[in-house]
Amino acid sequence: MSKTNLEIIKKIPSVDLILQDSYVKKQEEKDGREKTVQNIREVLVDFRKKILNGDITDEKMISISSIVEQLKEIERKMSNRKLRQTINGTGIVVHTNLGRSPISKKILDDSLKTIENYCNLEFNIETGKRGSRHDHLRDLLVQITGAEDAIVVNNNAAAVLLILSTFSQDKEVIVSRGELVEVGGSFRIPSVMEQSGAKLVEIGATNKTHIHDYENAITPQTSLLMKIHTSNYKILGFTKSVSGFELKDIGERYDIPVVEDLGSGVLIDLRKFGLSYEPTVQDAVKQGIDIISFSGDKLLGGPQAGIIVGKKKYIDMMKKNQLLRALRVDKVIISLLYNTLRTYLNEDNAVAEIPILKMLSEKPETIKERAQGLKNLLDIPEDIADISIEECLSQVGGGSLPNEFMESFALTIKPKSTSVNKLESKLRLGDYNIITRINEDKIFIDLRTIFEKDIEKIASELKKYLN
Repeated sequence: MSKTNLEIIKKIPSVDLILQDSYVKKQEEKDGREKTVQNIREVLVDFRKKILNGDITDEKMISISSIVEQLKEIERKMSNRKLRQTINGTGIVVHTNLGRSPISKKILDDSLKTIENYCNLEFNIETGKRGSRHDHLRDLLVQITGAEDAIVVNNNAAAVLLILSTFSQDKEVIVSRGELVEVGGSFRIPSVMEQSGAKLVEIGATNKTHIHDYENAITPQTSLLMKIHTSNYKILGFTKSVSGFELKDIGERYDIPVVEDLGSGVLIDLRKFGLSYEPTVQDAVKQGIDIISFSGDKLLGGPQAGIIVGKKKYIDMMKKNQLLRALRVDKVIISLLYNTLRTYLNEDNAVAEIPILKMLSEKPETIKERAQGLKNLLDIPEDIADISIEECLSQVGGGSLPNEFMESFALTIKPKSTSVNKLESKLRLGDYNIITRINEDKIFIDLRTIFEKDIEKIASELKKYLN
């Protein structure tokens, strides 16, 4: 180590001196002294390394202000790792990485009344005795779907696990080979079945499964006939699958329960919005399926949950499974799902109130008006950026309705004073975490997934980074 390096290291301000800075004092109030001191020491270690490496050769480069700037950078990085609100400009309605289904303020406000107070989660107010947390959602689900009974766990994978654990430990479950799907995070139906103790019996081919394939595979060890709706991909061309109605006929003849995993929980026929047919829960109930599982978020538009509806005798058996306690939902999820389901009692109210349904049903001309409103708020010179409104295609997303696109409109920005990638990064890392997409060397902000309340925020960020 040279004498010069030693002299510069000696000039590094002490921790106590840095703690006197006004910004550092505020951080100490927010994060506590221990965490603040830890961050300071981390910065000082970095400065010492830079001095020793010859990257810092002047003591002026280690002023308190330069140290504070490094502390601010640590804070910015930590802030970006926290759970934060984002603005979804991608046009993907059910965006898995952005939390899937947003919840409306009205549903949140109604739910908050029971979340922030004591509530009758497991108390029967009429009798004054212990009640069941499952009853609050059961009545609504029975009324909406037409099923005999219902139970709710923490996600759809948990629902499938509970079903298999209840009926199929060390027993066989027959599933079409073309329905052995992988969902997000590399979780696969065969793996869930293995975890439950069930024995998978694959039948048919990837593209074709016939009714006789199920019948030929039945043995005395067969516990369930399982149908899995392939909501996250499509097989086209030379294909054949067995309907739930056909499968139910076999189940009745051999006295074997039929299970259908619908994946996305659709309670409204999406063809009304110009989308392809997606089997509704009500359709599966009408077909006589014994046990049906689906998600509470995604296309239902509520919080993450796994919902099971079906014949009462089978739901009762699942309620006695000790695994249910590990998979049960708390008062927060129950309250959010309860108030979401209440809106489905009137379909028009559901479409107007649930953000996912509102986005899916919105007409392109309405989206174009919102895009024009955003453009009108901008006053960006042409030599800074080309800003236009362009037709584009939105996606349903969330592993639902693959290859399904909707006509939409986007605000497009082609910056001239900076690169497209730099602008995308600034919007993403900025105050409002605006998530966009890049296409044809332009930023696209699809207005289908933009809330009216966020229009001014987007405009202010664009003007900040482009002017």
